[in-house]
Amino acid sequence: MNMKTLHNTLYIVLGTLVVLFSACEPKALKEEDVFGASLEQQLQAENPEGYDLYNLDEFLDLYMTEQGNFWSDTSLYRTRSTNGNGIYLYTVDTLPTNGKGIYIRGRVTTDDFGGNFYKSLVIQQVTDWHTGEAIDQQNLRISVDLGSSGGMYQIGQEIMIRCNGLSVGRYANQPQLCVPSYNNNIYALSAGEKVGWCPGRIPAARFRAAAHLIGAPDQSKLVYDELTLADLYAKIQMKPTVDEAGMANVRKMDGRLVRLVGVHFTGEYNDQGDIAKCEYDDPERKDSKANVFAPTTNNVGYPQNRFVQDQGSNKICVSNSEYAKFAYYFLPGAGTDGIGGCANFEGSVAGILGWYCDNATGTKAGTLKNLTGYEWSITPRGIPGIGIADIQMCFQGNPDQPWVPQEFDPKVYKEIQDAKNAQE
Repeated sequence: MNMKTLHNTLYIVLGTLVVLFSACEPKALKEEDVFGASLEQQLQAENPEGYDLYNLDEFLDLYMTEQGNFWSDTSLYRTRSTNGNGIYLYTVDTLPTNGKGIYIRGRVTTDDFGGNFYKSLVIQQVTDWHTGEAIDQQNLRISVDLGSSGGMYQIGQEIMIRCNGLSVGRYANQPQLCVPSYNNNIYALSAGEKVGWCPGRIPAARFRAAAHLIGAPDQSKLVYDELTLADLYAKIQMKPTVDEAGMANVRKMDGRLVRLVGVHFTGEYNDQGDIAKCEYDDPERKDSKANVFAPTTNNVGYPQNRFVQDQGSNKICVSNSEYAKFAYYFLPGAGTDGIGGCANFEGSVAGILGWYCDNATGTKAGTLKNLTGYEWSITPRGIPGIGIADIQMCFQGNPDQPWVPQEFDPKVYKEIQDAKNAQE
């Protein structure tokens, strides 16, 4: 091969490589390549007939009725839903599947890491979507069958939800976005009262398809009602009237994000409407009165309540799940010596305001027929070191002596019990 032929061959090979490398060079990314279509484009594609964006209270007024539309002579709610006075604690209203899109929008106020909001969310709205003006907070619970929902829908994340084909209803009088669910658990406590339809969790895939993320999570945008217990009871009815107006007010207040200031734990709990004292006890023991946040219910699953109080006589329950990561942590000021130190730790409790009433038919304390005034509660999202630090207490108000959470130790408990038994 002569020199001229070699040069021509090299030119052909090099030229081919340049073309190949140029063809493999990635094109510049555009915004829609990374984030997909804009929200407006997605909404237009989802809703050829158009759509409406509702304020949360407006949505409830329009679509949630007192009796619900799922009830019939052959499709019954739980028997404990009503006592015949026209008020229903468990309801389901189905939403249209077709037609214009039905949307709500809000920012997530809950976090499931601490364990108190398992497979549930609460969203908050503080802007009127029709006028763009700031408003008093509106809130709505969402029941969704999604483990670790906080990973996808983080606290502070704004979301917009297409509600077509879903339902809105009340579980224990608390409004929520949901789907119909039929309960026939014959092993449940008071099983006969619980058979029937009630709000259930939205399937995970269904909710992911309905919920659009807006921007990035921003906890600084969350709005808290920061107030004393006296302020709170001036804003809400501690013992509301059991009629349409009273229940409507309760349901609109449910789910609010609040921070109560100037309170301390009393070392007491709500014993079916009666106030009873906690004691140093094993939280794993049946019917325990343990001075921790939430001793076991033996997997019955009802929320456990512990009271906080202001410097006067105003009290409210702090509600926690027995499955919370901090369920067996001592109350602030409590410990192996009981509850004597609780009054020394004062501060604030933040979380979600709720009015939980799950039985309209019984005669025992705590039912709709015999309200106690302690149906209101605050559900914290965590404590210092576990989730959102919603409980902030200091010894005698000294910020240099903050409450440090301590967990119940079964070994120490056994040692103390063995020592007591040896003395007897």
